[in-house]
Amino acid sequence: MYARRKGKSSSKKIVRNVVPEWQPLKSEELIKKIIELKKEGKTNAEIGLILRDFYGVPSVKLATGKKLSKILEEHGFKDEYPEDLMNLFKKAINLRRHLSKHKKDLHHKRSLQLIESKIRRLGKYYVREKKLPKDWGYKPEEVELILK
Repeated sequence: MYARRKGKSSSKKIVRNVVPEWQPLKSEELIKKIIELKKEGKTNAEIGLILRDFYGVPSVKLATGKKLSKILEEHGFKDEYPEDLMNLFKKAINLRRHLSKHKKDLHHKRSLQLIESKIRRLGKYYVREKKLPKDWGYKPEEVELILK
């Protein structure tokens, strides 16, 4: 959004409506594997990458009919905060630590402003989608306590 890039030129995902016949895992096996990986402490993104790279599963949603997060939610793995928001929290906290030592680092001050604006925008979206409480607000001190 704030970079000088002019767009995204990368490969496109193939549009599929049916599960490919070469996919090794069936729906029940796939759900068991997802739960097993979550119990090992993997994040949702890591689980998706592992399933794609090591097990040859192009799409969890096609194979099971549900998104990965819904499968985990049904089996009792509900996260307090969405994963993308947590990643932004970690970035902001690390930048705040850096800026406490290097007060005149203007480039990182600007990047902290951009990250915190992303957090607030994403927070508004999750409040609207009812994944966060209505009175939720970004407070760096509270976020630092959450991450410890």
